[in-house]
Amino acid sequence: MPDTRPAPLTGLKIVEISAFVAAPLGGMTLAQLGADVIRIDPIGGNIDANRWPIAEDGTSIYWASLNKGKRSVTLDLKSEEGQKIATQLIAEAGTLITNLPARGWLSYENLVQHREDLVMLRLGGWHDGSPAVDYTVNAASGFPVITGDDERPINNAIPAWDVAAGLYIANGIMAAELDRRDSGKGQEINLALSDVMLATVGNLGYIAEVQATGKTRGPLGNGLYGAYGQSFECSDGRQVMVAVISNKHWRGLGKATGLSDKLDMIGPLLDVDLTTEGGRFQAREAVDAVVRPWFTIHTSAEAEEALKAAGVLAGGFQTFEELVTNDPRCSVENPLLTEIDQPCVGRVLAPRVPLQFGATPVADARPAPQLGGDTEEVLAEMPSRDAAAESH
Repeated sequence: MPDTRPAPLTGLKIVEISAFVAAPLGGMTLAQLGADVIRIDPIGGNIDANRWPIAEDGTSIYWASLNKGKRSVTLDLKSEEGQKIATQLIAEAGTLITNLPARGWLSYENLVQHREDLVMLRLGGWHDGSPAVDYTVNAASGFPVITGDDERPINNAIPAWDVAAGLYIANGIMAAELDRRDSGKGQEINLALSDVMLATVGNLGYIAEVQATGKTRGPLGNGLYGAYGQSFECSDGRQVMVAVISNKHWRGLGKATGLSDKLDMIGPLLDVDLTTEGGRFQAREAVDAVVRPWFTIHTSAEAEEALKAAGVLAGGFQTFEELVTNDPRCSVENPLLTEIDQPCVGRVLAPRVPLQFGATPVADARPAPQLGGDTEEVLAEMPSRDAAAESH
């Protein structure tokens, strides 16, 4: 077990009032970095409290996975007294993350009256304030149209915009905390899930590509746009993904397969320069045809071993079950992962924050709380314990 170092955000207190993926992920990331994150839910839980996947007794594995290391408080948030206690907790913490509508008692205008240097970050759907979730935002992004190998749009299996938004939330809170340390002032921060999508589409060049060239990309299946990459079925029926980015990789592909001479013939035949990524992309179908038979006479393990030995980027496809049960990278051999006893779920692998500071990981992952399990402890820490006890 590697030595760990103190978490960098130790001493920072944050209140989170949220549901689903992005805001809970942002809060959990900050908790993994050492912040004391108190998640407040309505009594009985928010809309995500029982979301699938679930354990045998109905406990949400989803909820537990996104709330590791936090403390959980439940309050009657529809009552005036419950809102009063939540407001006091937010004022004492000084920092709030939410993806709920910021109106009424939960508005910045109200909360800043109770803590003038309040930092409040709210995640919304579309920039105009209309609601959205990852899958509806993704549908507008253009990515589903180029996902797969035909013109039928396919949404991502991973909620990519929620994940990215969660990390933006963590970054936004840390930036605001640094600013407050210097200026003594808080601020309201707004983040739209759709803007996370648009920023990513723009940052990856898709917007400028359309404007500069008038063209858009079509579906490539497992092909690699602008370079050479493809998946191949091997003799054992398993698929291997190959990525050729550099000239070293290209030479390695020929070396591993013993097909250098045949691959070298493609350039002159098609009048493309195979020493460039663009040239290899233009010739991708011919390259596929030349190397595919080699994969059909090798197992996936043989193909991966030969390709990696030749310096080619290659990796086999595997199921979640294979990842968890067979891959040493998804085990305690990897310093990222530690085992925790998650109440009502069992003993499971859990990741730390994937950042290493000074070549050492931060503290071990901690289980998620049981819903409302920290209510008495947190309320007991409040200066006005009597009012808190009456409400709860």
